[in-house]
Amino acid sequence: MPTMADVARSAGVSVATVSHVLNGTRPVLPHTRQAVLDAVEELGYTPNTLARSLVTSRTRSIGLAVSAISNPYFTEILQGVEAGALEHGYSLLIADPHDDPEHERKVVQLLHERRVDGMIVAPSANPRELVSYLGRHQVPTVFLDRVVDGSTGGAEGSADGAGGLADGAGGLADGAGGLADGAFAAPADSPQPFDQVCAENTEPVAGLVTHLAGLGHRRIGLVAGLPGLSTTAERIAGYRQGLTTARLPYDDHLVVHGDSESAGAERATAALLSLSAPPTALVTANNAMTIGALRALRERGLSVPDDLALCCFDDFAWADLFSPRLTAIAQPSREIGAQAVRVLLERLDRPDRPARTVRLDCTFMHRTSCGCPDPG
Repeated sequence: MPTMADVARSAGVSVATVSHVLNGTRPVLPHTRQAVLDAVEELGYTPNTLARSLVTSRTRSIGLAVSAISNPYFTEILQGVEAGALEHGYSLLIADPHDDPEHERKVVQLLHERRVDGMIVAPSANPRELVSYLGRHQVPTVFLDRVVDGSTGGAEGSADGAGGLADGAGGLADGAGGLADGAFAAPADSPQPFDQVCAENTEPVAGLVTHLAGLGHRRIGLVAGLPGLSTTAERIAGYRQGLTTARLPYDDHLVVHGDSESAGAERATAALLSLSAPPTALVTANNAMTIGALRALRERGLSVPDDLALCCFDDFAWADLFSPRLTAIAQPSREIGAQAVRVLLERLDRPDRPARTVRLDCTFMHRTSCGCPDPG
């Protein structure tokens, strides 16, 4: 089996240079780096990752804790995380917290005990124990998709752009403001700030509401997600912002919680349709709830958009195969995952830099379920 010394001899460099190339511990001239990589390839050299971790105190592994991995949205995020990790020579350890706060803390502790260099976590609706554990143990962590209000201490460096929508989405009110009531605040015993990567939520939902209002709808319902999640709070805030922009009154009866899953959304949509004055248009706040809402409509023999116009947050691969084709907000799922890896690696290289929240823009997919003619 070839050794690092064999690689050094073949490339005409020192063993230290080979180590720097393989471990990324010091800049190396491009032609020297290439010579080392060519020698590694030619000789079939495989680094001893265990020995390397003992020397560098790094395992070159990342822990990923994400619930509902079967959800296409999180599956695409996982693909982005995996590609980003592989690009930088990191392996991935994956756990599903099942959106359960107690289980969440346990799986994160197990990942930590496996000596991962850092973690990427989509926190639950009540991540108090999670945040406390990560803070006490000073675990380099990036929160993914869902943010924890107060964990960044007024984080700087948000990505440019406010999640603007394509033509036809309608105007957006200025400013999304903070999280809506009920958003989780980090406990006082977690002094470490955390980086966060997520999509814009508030203004894209506001754009859906104003788009529907522009089509003449005055009673627009919302099937919101699981209470306590930042995504739920922000999308409700966007719904209210859109109503304000359209000069429509807010009605509590038109907002129901589908708990971020299909069965819950089916029940919630049925409740909306049972109102004495049901909505004429509906916004669903994630892809699983869109399926549940469509199921509820089918059970009652109602069609989209003739009986009820529909817009959804979250696009998915077959959204334009439905009849009608689904008007949706598409999140940059893979880029969210890849960006989370980049932010985590920056944190590992510069542990003392200020925490930041990066928000990525969404895209308005204008199709026909909203009642518009097919835009082609």
